[in-house]
Amino acid sequence: MTPPFPSLSRLFLILLLFPALALGAFDEEEPLPFDQAFRLQAEVAGPDRIRLQWAIADGYYLYRNRFRFHSETPGIDTGEPEFPEGMRKQDPIFGDIEVYKHSVTVALPLERRTDTRSLRLAVVAQGCKEGSICYPPERRLLELVLPARAEAAEATPPESETRPATQEGLADSLGLDQGLDEFLDPDAAFRFEGIEAAPDHLVARWTIADGYYLYRDKVRFTLLEGDGVKLGEPEFPPAEMKEDPEFGNVAVYHERLEVRVPLIRKNTAAVPVSLRVDFQGCKENSVCYVPQHKQVQVTLPPGSGTSAQSAQSASTGAGGAGAADSGKPDGAAAEPVSEQDRLARQLATGNRWLTILTFFGFGLLLAFTPCVFPMIPILSSIIVGAGEKIGTGRAFALSLAYVLAMAATYTAAGVFAGLSGENLQAAFQNPWILIAFSGVFVALALSMFGFYDLQMPSFIQSRLTEVSNRQKGGTLTGAAIMGFLSALIVGPCVAAPLAGALIYIGTTGDPWLGGAALFALSLGMGVPLLAIGTGAGKLMPKAGPWMDGVKAFFGVLLLAVAIWMLERILPTAWAMLLWAVLLIVSSVYLGAFEPITSESSGWTRLRRGLGIVVLLYGAMQLVGVARDAHDVWQPLKGMGAGAALTVATGEDAASTRFRRLRGLAAVEAALAEAHAAGRPALLDFYADWCTECKRMEHNTFDDPKVKRKFAELGLVLLQADVTANDADDKALLKKYRVPGPPSLLFFAPDGRELERFRVVGYMPPEKFIEHLEQAFGK
Repeated sequence: MTPPFPSLSRLFLILLLFPALALGAFDEEEPLPFDQAFRLQAEVAGPDRIRLQWAIADGYYLYRNRFRFHSETPGIDTGEPEFPEGMRKQDPIFGDIEVYKHSVTVALPLERRTDTRSLRLAVVAQGCKEGSICYPPERRLLELVLPARAEAAEATPPESETRPATQEGLADSLGLDQGLDEFLDPDAAFRFEGIEAAPDHLVARWTIADGYYLYRDKVRFTLLEGDGVKLGEPEFPPAEMKEDPEFGNVAVYHERLEVRVPLIRKNTAAVPVSLRVDFQGCKENSVCYVPQHKQVQVTLPPGSGTSAQSAQSASTGAGGAGAADSGKPDGAAAEPVSEQDRLARQLATGNRWLTILTFFGFGLLLAFTPCVFPMIPILSSIIVGAGEKIGTGRAFALSLAYVLAMAATYTAAGVFAGLSGENLQAAFQNPWILIAFSGVFVALALSMFGFYDLQMPSFIQSRLTEVSNRQKGGTLTGAAIMGFLSALIVGPCVAAPLAGALIYIGTTGDPWLGGAALFALSLGMGVPLLAIGTGAGKLMPKAGPWMDGVKAFFGVLLLAVAIWMLERILPTAWAMLLWAVLLIVSSVYLGAFEPITSESSGWTRLRRGLGIVVLLYGAMQLVGVARDAHDVWQPLKGMGAGAALTVATGEDAASTRFRRLRGLAAVEAALAEAHAAGRPALLDFYADWCTECKRMEHNTFDDPKVKRKFAELGLVLLQADVTANDADDKALLKKYRVPGPPSLLFFAPDGRELERFRVVGYMPPEKFIEHLEQAFGK
């Protein structure tokens, strides 16, 4: 007995292998419909046997291994079909394969467990026209009447009792809601909108009907005519992967496809261009269409399109949305693709090793951002905590354990976020977790200061010593644990390279290449840590007073990291007060209040001078607390006569103030209001625990030039607060496909998001103003 049909996707995706034939030389004669090329007749040869015969037109053939038979009637199963010997044919894809020409008769045994006489038999066959197209697998449902099981085996029912299936019956057998006559025409299923021309690129777009998809590797562009013009390598957006049981992963597109084709031009004059565009697609779990092609004529506007310019355009992310997103006319400068989308596309289409090396380079650049920089004192304190016993080799081993644990954690958290859509690091920004982790840093700092030598109750002293010795870095396990915790808690902010990898993983479902890119990114972030940690071991002073001073210095740094983490959950005034206390007390230890005598050495004078600087900055923090300042780094910002120059008033102040929102409903309502008013909008995803968000807020959004640009453009400024990372916040992030803060989304006056202008991560004021002008015009 043959097994039930394999999955429909397996049968129909087989057509993926045939476009090479279909794109060959087409006969002048129009191919016959399948039913005329392969006429099927069925007869009942007995109570438990069916005979199926195909009359095959000249120049056509059927594949032997593409026949499938299945009974739709409960209690009746099909047995092993009996095939005649076929012809051998050398197929360019399958190699040596058996086919049938002219005619073929297949005997199909039946296994009847009931006295049911009505049989619904589904039959699948697939064939080709010689040297031309190959048809998709064709299904027919036959309704036959079997003789009673006791009747003669040779009984044959009247012709009227053997009839082909109706299309409604076929649709039922396929589990579809509509008949074959309701399948969309290829032009409706894959609506090709033609070519948009710019001086240095072309953009082709398809609108794909619901339930249909296009194959990525079947989209091709061929230049038929164009004086001095050559086509560059097409740039595809990230594709979705469909698992095929025979051919593995197949890249496809649903809903919409937009392909950018760079141009290499030898002249600057306007030039007409003729192109052929080939593509192929399928209906989900159903038929696959034969390869389609369109021939289009476009005129390239004047402008250079050299390979160098094309490369530059690609590197800056010139995009395929064209002028539609910003209202610019055709032929205007190409709009940028967001950096994270460009990186996701590079993962999907670029050289894998070069891409991984690129992500390693991005990691080097991210190593000194505010989200990663605090790891430097953490690792250095681990090395210093080992004391004079440590050497260069031991310092390298501890640093490597820390970096590898950090990299593995970043990779695992990133892959999880890409596949599930949830930011695992954000879950660790819970206030109690931050308080506990800050307490660990305070405990380590106190051990650096030698406070555990004080006369404390023995049980407290032993507990503190146990915690300190276990975590401060004496073992590789301790270093790895700190690397793991640091990756989860210290640096949760999202940058464009990280977002690009998450987009790739989320859209393709391929965690391997995305994970490799994340691991390379993490290793790049860890290289400076590795160098600093190893150097700390090499430069470690011998036992003596110097060692106490070094430990005290790193103890202060650990306290600074603890305050930096508590900033995420404390009011600004409390955070500034803690910074003031730390700075002023540190200035005392630096000797800010000690007199300088003629015998004081140069190092003593330098130390006391630094102490005075630290004291003054700590005092400014206290003043900032008193005047309700909100910027830790600039506690006196806005004071003095020049303050009026940087503070907007009245209507201008209101127009440059962000409106903070919580939850998806509030955000959608605010965007709807902006749309109704015909105004563009900026949506900023923010969290209190995101240091890059605060950096963007204080350095970029508070910049006077940026505020003026906000007012000029009439932007509605919205801020989605996802600090809580609760179900509402996760729904909001998932709705807008945002991996985490900081992320900026731009919306046109008609309510459409300008996706190609998304910003992930920090952007300085000057670059941000340029970005606004590109998105909304000057």
